[in-house]
Amino acid sequence: MTQFQLPVTHVRRRAIARVAVAMLAVATLAVATLASTGCSYGFSGGGMPMHVRTVAVLPFSNETASPEITREFADALREGLEKRLGLRDASEEKAGAIVRGTITRYEIDVPVAYSANPQQATASRRRLQVVVDIEIYDQVLGKTLWQKKGIVGEGEYSERAEADGRKQAILRIVNEVIEGAQSQW
Repeated sequence: MTQFQLPVTHVRRRAIARVAVAMLAVATLAVATLASTGCSYGFSGGGMPMHVRTVAVLPFSNETASPEITREFADALREGLEKRLGLRDASEEKAGAIVRGTITRYEIDVPVAYSANPQQATASRRRLQVVVDIEIYDQVLGKTLWQKKGIVGEGEYSERAEADGRKQAILRIVNEVIEGAQSQW
């Protein structure tokens, strides 16, 4: 071995170092290119097909005696779809998907817990139940993406605080709808 020849291991280390530097340069260039072009890579649409980026939550049919539940449910569903699936609200004509359904039951005042005082026969906690049939329909492909009948949401509330229990029940249904939509993809 002459004085200018390097051992084989040193040559291998240099080759590996050159490859590592080249890979780092390519990765840096790729990141810089994506950043400069405003790439919008992300999890938009969550569990929905890529072409579904907008949704219209249509007014649900309400078979109950509680008119306020329709608006409260639609508002909670819109918020959940936007925050958890990344879908923007749109009109029915412009939306990639529509959500429609029926609120089939709203039962209140089911006693859960009673007062410890035997002379008081009033319940201190109550339960209510909301039942919904729902469908998420892909307007682009003309097919149902997800559908379920009889989704039950329950909520507990103290006396004279029915709105708190209704909110709990609605949020439970919204969670089930979003989890169901995500599980399809």
